[in-house]
Amino acid sequence: MIYQIKTKIINNNEYIFDYTRKKYIQNSPEEWVRQNFIIYLNKKKGYPISLMSTEKKTILNGLNLRSDIVCYNKIGKPILLIECKSQNIKINMKTFDQLINYQKSVNANYMAITNGKKTFCFNILDGKINFINDIPLYENL
Repeated sequence: MIYQIKTKIINNNEYIFDYTRKKYIQNSPEEWVRQNFIIYLNKKKGYPISLMSTEKKTILNGLNLRSDIVCYNKIGKPILLIECKSQNIKINMKTFDQLINYQKSVNANYMAITNGKKTFCFNILDGKINFINDIPLYENL
């Protein structure tokens, strides 16, 4: 999935527009995946950009961490947590463990890991993590 994303050059550095923070962020391979996934969630899955946050501060065991994308329902409850990696990073147990650590703090009903090439989705039911084929539509949550 590749979407048209606003970019600009400042002092020989490329910046990409972050629709959730409404500002330009220095572009990186992971940031490129994050911004494309935000647009995918909005355009294909119906998640309102106004109910998404990026780089959300997450505290785990006293450590300040930042989860890549958190989507919320209309009353502000986290419903989807996404961990983004650059396209050259393989999704493995280490990345899954990172997602699980963030989930302990965020407590969303759904999770996903993506590197822009592959995306793995999960739901959490009765404390169990289950693999699912795709991220659900926002309207179905």
